[in-house]
Formats: sequence, structure tokens, C-alpha cells
Amino acid sequence: IELNNNLCLFISVTIQIVFIFWTAWAQRTLKNALTLQTLNTNIAKNLILFLGDGMGVPTVTAARILKGQLSGQSGEETLLEMDKFPFVSLAKTYNTNAQVPDSAGTATAYLCGVKANEGTVGVNAAAVRSQCNTTKGNEVTSILRWAKDAGKSVGIVTTTRVNHATPSAAYAHCVDRDWYSDNEMPADALETGCKDIARQLFENIPDINVIMGGGRRYMFPRNTPDAEYPDMAKHNGTRKDGRNLVKEWTDRMSNKKGHYVWNKQQLLSLNPSNVDYLLGLFEPMDLTYDLERNDETDPSLTEMVDVAIKILRKNPNGFYLLVEGGRIDHGHHEGKAKQALYEAVEMDRAIGRADLMTSIHDTLTIVTADHSHMFNFGGYTARGNTIFGLAPMLSDVDQKPYTSIIYGNGPGYKIVNGVRQNITVDNNYQAQAAVPLVSETHGGEDVAVFAKGPLAHLLHGVHEQNYIPHVMAYAACIGQNREHCTTNGGAAGLRPIVSSIAALLTVSRLLC
Repeated sequence: IELNNNLCLFISVTIQIVFIFWTAWAQRTLKNALTLQTLNTNIAKNLILFLGDGMGVPTVTAARILKGQLSGQSGEETLLEMDKFPFVSLAKTYNTNAQVPDSAGTATAYLCGVKANEGTVGVNAAAVRSQCNTTKGNEVTSILRWAKDAGKSVGIVTTTRVNHATPSAAYAHCVDRDWYSDNEMPADALETGCKDIARQLFENIPDINVIMGGGRRYMFPRNTPDAEYPDMAKHNGTRKDGRNLVKEWTDRMSNKKGHYVWNKQQLLSLNPSNVDYLLGLFEPMDLTYDLERNDETDPSLTEMVDVAIKILRKNPNGFYLLVEGGRIDHGHHEGKAKQALYEAVEMDRAIGRADLMTSIHDTLTIVTADHSHMFNFGGYTARGNTIFGLAPMLSDVDQKPYTSIIYGNGPGYKIVNGVRQNITVDNNYQAQAAVPLVSETHGGEDVAVFAKGPLAHLLHGVHEQNYIPHVMAYAACIGQNREHCTTNGGAAGLRPIVSSIAALLTVSRLLC
């Protein structure tokens, strides 16, 4: 009887503690929410956009659980750095000609402020993919250009090629995202005068302060051996025009405190106070997955962001920085959820580092995705179940186990002797998929937009994706929204736009 009484007392106390825990947590959250009534209406000196390529809401949730489990927790209650941002909204990601978008058309939206066709970067929807002659007259500029024109320092950091879809929309105007160098371009496009994206990186905005990522092979003449992999022909230079874009850049920056690096040791040996321009190309193509990264030779995304901010923040006018966790997308396309989620966790570390190096009072930071993926997890798993683990029961149809993580389509579709393949999980395990495809596809649902800093509250509710750079520009008083910075009341800055729209509507009515 005494044992039972003690057990009952223990259970009673435990229940009360649990009740107090959740109640106290909710009350703290409520008090924090009440403080948001005082909005931050400062001018944003600095702008940072973290772009998780393919980081849909299921990826955010799974990365949160993984982050917690990596630190010994059950994971579900963990907070990602982006979870701590006070304002969250949704962005509609469709392209002008696609219900489910690609990374090029979406990049044009959240960097240049206009929706565009899939496969095109830095051009409006009048430009047709792969048709060079539709480029001229349809170019649109990005917020990186607006910031540079306003006297700010600007930078691009990515885990993909620096001339991949996401970063290229910041500086290029190209009707085909795959025109990495002139080697990938058709003859008629070259004859018509279109430029490859690598060339545009150095010519369109010649003074980008920080450029870091992969893509070395597109910068060197054809058959030039790579510095890191001299005996691997697949990594040789690709350029047909014979130009060495890296040498051209280093020659131009020789008297401007410009430095070129291609490995981690070179990067971390730099003194940022003596660097005004940095070109870091760490792989011939994309950087390696973080799970496979050589910690001695390859910098992490967090390390690149750290160096970038130290260089950019020297400018008294502030900076704009685009950071892409680009290989989240690649992991999903390959059906390799473990690679994708570790990439997302690493990007969250980089967000945390940026937070420590900046102030919420003068820095607007936004975290979002360009699109989602056909990725999800479920199966009635118990609290704390490893995110890469099995569902707690066998399928009641084929009596085989299945992982919590699963894809709607992709390379993980495997049938052996007419039945589902049994499961063996490692870093490169391809989660099972419902429809067989060589490469898993994007998803079409809205993506989350996390925001903090000056005027972050303007990102609320559900918006078109191209709204994002307009908010950032308005907050920083750059681009077309500047009048409110010298007058009383923020609405003044919108008057020129409203007047222009009214004038266009009047003209259209007259013409019709």
C-alpha cells in the first residue's frame, strides 16, 4: 500500500511539473509576443537574405528535429535560429509560366522584384527561355544592384556554383540558367551577342565585394587543369573563348585589396580588415555536401558567412548579403534526405553566426526558400524517434518496414521481384518514393518567410514572392522607395508608386 501511495504521489507531482512546464513556456511566449507591439521602424543599414534552396516547411520541421537530436534532445521542442525570428509569413512561389516553380524564375522574383518564367534569371516574363533575342529590353536589376548603387558593400555566399540559378539572378540577365560558361551555350546565342553567366558575374557589376562558392571550372580556359584536382580531366576549365576570368579579376583588383582563394586555409588566413574584395571559389562545381566536407580544406557555410560579414561591415553605409544554402535542394533531388537536412542545419548555424555579428536595430534579416520539394515525414512516429528512423509499425499491406521520411516521387522508387525493397539506411540512403523519377521534383506549396529587424513586420500574411525585395529596399531606403526616408511617415515613400500605377491604369483605359 505504501509503495502504491508513493507511486501515486510521484505520478501526481510529475503531472503537475509537466503542467507547469508547458504553461510557463506558453506564458513566456505570450510576454515576448506582447513586446512586438512596439515595432522596429528604424532604417535598415544592413540587409541579409538567407535562401534555403528547396527548404519547404516540411524540411524546416525535420531540420529542427535533427538539430535537437544532434544535441541529445528529442528534437521536436528545439528552436532553429529562424524559429526565433518574430515575424513569419508565407510566399507564393509559382513562376509566370509554371505552377510548380524552378530556382531561376523564383530567384528573379525574390531578388529583382518581378515574377518571371522558369529557367530565366534577371529578365522579366517577356523573355523566353533559351531564346537569346528575347533578352534585350527585358533585363531587370536586383536588390544587390540597388544596394551597390546606394553605396553599400555587397556580397554573395553560396554552397553551389556562384553562377548557379540563385546567385546568378543577383547580377546576370540570362534567358537560360544553364549557360554557365560559353561552353554550354548554343552557337546562335553566342552569335546573337548573349553572354554566359560566369562572364556576367565579373562584367555586369564589376565591384561585388564578396563572392564565395563553387564553380571554378567555368572561369578558366578549356582543358586548363584545376588547382585542386589537376589529374581529373572532368574538373578542367570549360571556356571556349580562352579567357581566364579569375586572372582578369585578380589583375583588376590588385590595387584594391582584392584577394582570390580556393581553399579553407587561404580563406581563414586572411585578415578581413585588409580585404575589400574577395573571390573564393572552393570547388570546380558545387561545394561538397556538409556531411562529406573535408574540414581541413573546405570551408563550411558558417565560416564563409563569418568572413563575408567581417569584410562587408567595414562600410559605414552598410551592406547587402545574399547567402544560399543551395545543396538542400540537391539532396532532395537525389532523394537523399540526410544530406538535405544536414545542409539545412548548417545553414541554420550560419544564421546564428550572422545574428551574433549584427544588430536587430539596424539589420533586416530574412530567411526563406525559393520553393519546396516532394518531401515529407510521418507514420505516427513516437516523440523523439530519430528523424531518419522507421515508422513504429510495418505496412499493413506488404508487411515491410518503412521510414518516416518519404518522397512523393524520385529515385528512391525501388521494386525488387515485384515488391518494395527492404530498407538499409546510411548517409546516401535514397528514401522510398511513390513515383519513379531520375530526379525528385520541386513542390508547389507556399514557403515560409522569417523576418527580423527594421520593418520586418511588413512581411505578414500571404504575399507574392516578388514582394520580398521591395520590403528590403523600402526598409533600407534604396531603389525606388526612398522618399519616406526624408519625410514624416512611411507612407510617403509609396506615393510615387501609387501615382505611377494610377497613370498606367488611366492610359490602359484610354487605349482600350
